[in-house]
Amino acid sequence: MAATSQLGARTGADGLVAALERLGVRVAFGLPGVHNLPIWRALRDSGIRLIGVRHEQTAAYAADGYARASGELGVALVTTGPGAANTLAATGEAFASRSPVLVLATDIATGLRREGVYRGTLHETRDQTAMFAPVTKLARMVARVEEIPAAVLECGRTALAPSTGPVYLGISTDLLSSPLPADSRFLPSDPARSSPLPADADRSSPLPADADHSPLPSDPLQPPPLPEAAQIERAAELLTGARRPLIWAGGGALQAGAAELVGEVARRLAAPVITTYASRGLLAREHPCRVPGPAHAREVGELWDEADVVLAVGTAFDGVMTQNWLMPQPPTLISVNLESAEASKNYASTLSLIGDARMVLERLLPRLHERDALSALRRRLDDLGARIEDGVRADEPQAAALLEVFERVLPPEAAVVVDMCIAGYWLGGYWHPPRPRRLAYPVGWGTLGFGFPASLGAALATDGPTVCVTGDGGFMYGCGELATAVQERIPVTIVLVDDGGYGMLRFDQAQAGEEPFGVDLVGPDFEVLARAFGVPATSTDGFGEPFAAALAASLSAREPRMIVVRAALRPPVTTSPRWPRRCG
Repeated sequence: MAATSQLGARTGADGLVAALERLGVRVAFGLPGVHNLPIWRALRDSGIRLIGVRHEQTAAYAADGYARASGELGVALVTTGPGAANTLAATGEAFASRSPVLVLATDIATGLRREGVYRGTLHETRDQTAMFAPVTKLARMVARVEEIPAAVLECGRTALAPSTGPVYLGISTDLLSSPLPADSRFLPSDPARSSPLPADADRSSPLPADADHSPLPSDPLQPPPLPEAAQIERAAELLTGARRPLIWAGGGALQAGAAELVGEVARRLAAPVITTYASRGLLAREHPCRVPGPAHAREVGELWDEADVVLAVGTAFDGVMTQNWLMPQPPTLISVNLESAEASKNYASTLSLIGDARMVLERLLPRLHERDALSALRRRLDDLGARIEDGVRADEPQAAALLEVFERVLPPEAAVVVDMCIAGYWLGGYWHPPRPRRLAYPVGWGTLGFGFPASLGAALATDGPTVCVTGDGGFMYGCGELATAVQERIPVTIVLVDDGGYGMLRFDQAQAGEEPFGVDLVGPDFEVLARAFGVPATSTDGFGEPFAAALAASLSAREPRMIVVRAALRPPVTTSPRWPRRCG
C-alpha cells in the first residue's frame, strides 16, 4: 500500500498519486523535468510502477499500448511546454483510436502567469491546455491545489467512460508542492480500497462512483441509454427477414464486452462477421461466422455488396476500413452505437439502436429466429479463406511466409504491436489474433513510430510475450527506448524489417511512374545498435525457417531481443494505393 494512503495526502503531488491509485493504476510512463519532480517523489512510495522513458512522445505511445492491451487506463506523466507538446502526435493517435489515456502535464507556476500575456518564463506557452483540445475528450487545467485529487479522478474516469479516449490534465507546477488542506476528502473511507486493484480484477470499466470520495464536478459514468422496445422489435424483424445478413463489428463491441453476444447473434442469423482493426480477435479463430480476411479484400467485399441487411455494432465506418467510403451504402443498415451522431455520420442508418452494445444485443438476441444456414456459411467462409490465402501467396510470397510463421510460432497469449510499415500492414489486415486486445495497429492517425514504444506498454500489460513489428524508418523515431526496455527488463521481441528506407513511399512513387527520390535511408547496423544497449540481436534474410527459429527462441527468452529481417515487401490491398474499389 502506498505511503500516501497510510499517512494521508500532504501535497498536491501526493493527492495526484493517491487519486491514480484510486483509479486502479498500476503502471505509469513518464519523463522527469524540473517542474514535475514532486510527482516522482510521491511515486517513490506508491504501489504504481513508474517506467522512465527517453522521450515524452514515447510516454504517451506506451500508455496507449498499455491501454489497448489491457483495457485499463494508460497514464503519461510529462513536464511543461515542450514536454507536453511532444506528446501531441501520440495523443492524437490515441484520440483517433479511442484509447483511454490520461496525459498529466505540469504548467508554469500560478504566480508567473498573467491572463492573455506571454511573459517568456521557462517552458511557457500562450495556452498549453488549448493545444490538447482538438485531440482529447476533455482538456482542463487545475486552478487550486485542493482540486487536484478530484480532477485526476474525473479525468481518469472520463478517459475510461464509453466511448473511451484520451484526456489531458494540466497542473501548475507550484501546486504539486503546495500543501493540501487538512480536510481534503479524496480517499475512500476504507484505506485498503485505495491500493491498486488486484491483478485478476475486472478492469474493463472504471471504479463506480460512490459516497466515499469527494463528488466530481461532472460524473461521466451515467447509465448508458437503451433503445425503446419497439426499436428492438423492428431490428429483429429486419434481421429475421434478411436473405443475406451481415455483421460488421467495431471497437465499440470490444469495449462493451459484447464478443460472446456478437458471436451468438451471428450463429443465430448465420451471418458472416467482419471485424475492424480495432476489434481483431473479437471472435475465436474457429468461430463459424468469422470472416477470415479484411474488408478490403475483393472476396470479403463481395459479402458486403450482396448483403441486404447489415448489423453494425460499435463502429462509425471510418475511411481506413471502408476505402474512404467507396463501399456502397447497404440497402438496410441497423447501427448499434452509444452515440447517435456516430451511428449515421458515414453511412445512413435505417434504424439506430443507441446504447451499450452488450446491453442492446442482450435484448435483441432472444427475438431472433435461428436460421438453418450455418453449415453452408461455414463452407463458404472456408472457401473464401482459402482463396484469400492463395491470393496472398501469389501477390507477395514473403508476406505469406511472415503470416505462416506468426500463426505457427506465436502462442495464444502473445500480443503483436505493429508500426506503419509494410510488414505491419500485412499483419494488421491478415493475421488473426486468437484473443481480443492482442493486436495493436495505429489505425487512427496512422502515426509512424508508434510500434516500438507502444509495444513497451503492451508488454507490461499482458502475461504472454509481446512482438513489435516495425520498419527501419519507423524504429528510428524511438530507438532510444532500447535503453528503457533494458533498464525496466521489458520482454519485447522487436522484429525490425529493413528494406533500406520508406518502403511504402517508395512503392507510391513507383506506382506514379517516378524514380525513387528522398525515400531511401542510410541506417545503422541495427544488430550492433541493439547490442550497444545490451539487447541480444540476430539477422535473417526473409521470413523463412531461420526467422521462425529466431522468433521462437526470442519468445522463450522473456527478455528484450531484436531480429533484423532483410526483406522488401509489396504492400497489401489494405493500403490506399491498392484499394480494390479505387483500382477497379
